[in-house]
Amino acid sequence: MNRRITLLITVISLLCIGLGLSAANGQQKTLKDEIVGAWTLVSNETITPEGSKQQPFGDNPKGILILDSSGRYASVFGRPDRPKFKAGSNRSKATAEEWAAAAQEFVANSGTWSVSEADKVLVRKYEIALIPNNDTNELKASVNVSQDQLKLTITTASRAKNETVYQRIR
Repeated sequence: MNRRITLLITVISLLCIGLGLSAANGQQKTLKDEIVGAWTLVSNETITPEGSKQQPFGDNPKGILILDSSGRYASVFGRPDRPKFKAGSNRSKATAEEWAAAAQEFVANSGTWSVSEADKVLVRKYEIALIPNNDTNELKASVNVSQDQLKLTITTASRAKNETVYQRIR
């Protein structure tokens, strides 16, 4: 009789452990866990309050967003068909007009990031940016993650929306 009770308790214990493990495996990841990693830029579109759409970096922008698990990020993207410098790769010989054209269609910044799980908002705090006026600014974007796609939506003061879509790099 004691053997049967011991066997029954062992079986019940194993079932409970198994159910606990499958429940733990079935838990949903946090938003932070879902977005950590490297993402390649798919599109960037601005939608005015009237509904017109613009692609400020062209219809095939290039770029990357890296969100590391320690809370650091880097973001670089731009229009791939920007005019080339006449002096080639020697940037010290580029004219002011060439620099202006190159920078106009390019975004680069890095700093720290965090998320508001409840609001599904990504908060990036710039430490350094291509546009010096943005240094130390904070940028908030609503987040939508679907499989390997990340969509960030920023609503500007003028109620325009900027939607940036990334694909996870594997």
